[in-house]
Amino acid sequence: MTKVHYCAHPENNTKSAKARGSDLRVHFKNTHETARAIAKMPLKRAQTYLENVMNKKEIIPFRRFNGGVGRKAQAKAFNTTQGRWPVKSCEFILQLLKNAESNAECKGLDSERLVIEHIVVQRAAKMRRRTYRAHGRINPFMCSPCHVEVIISEQPETVSKPAVSSEKAKKSKKTKQVTA
Repeated sequence: MTKVHYCAHPENNTKSAKARGSDLRVHFKNTHETARAIAKMPLKRAQTYLENVMNKKEIIPFRRFNGGVGRKAQAKAFNTTQGRWPVKSCEFILQLLKNAESNAECKGLDSERLVIEHIVVQRAAKMRRRTYRAHGRINPFMCSPCHVEVIISEQPETVSKPAVSSEKAKKSKKTKQVTA
């Protein structure tokens, strides 16, 4: 088996985990829009979002590949008009996220603080079939598979800045005036 190359590298390799799928038999365009919708999301939120999409409670907004896509009221939440519920794409991406999460747990990362740092969908080689038409003609009947890669990383804990007391601030201003 050859070494796989990711199109992006994590900032901190010890605090991130990767997963990828090659030649997945799922539509490229639907998967691209699904991946765009969950990019930069916390991992747990992305998983619940994709499950909600499969139950038609939330929608995937279609922004780039939106020719012929119907208008839906749920898309208003994303400031767009067009959207769909691509169930198969959600299943494949959920499976990849689960794989990446288990890879992160093997590295000892906290699953509650994981965020999808990078997700990309690329076109794979088309697979050929044929369809038979009238008058003895034959047309291609191609499928559009894709490659998907995910990098999730652990976000550092946010530490609030300690409050500076007002007395110290006043003293420092006075000392500056005296020295001048």
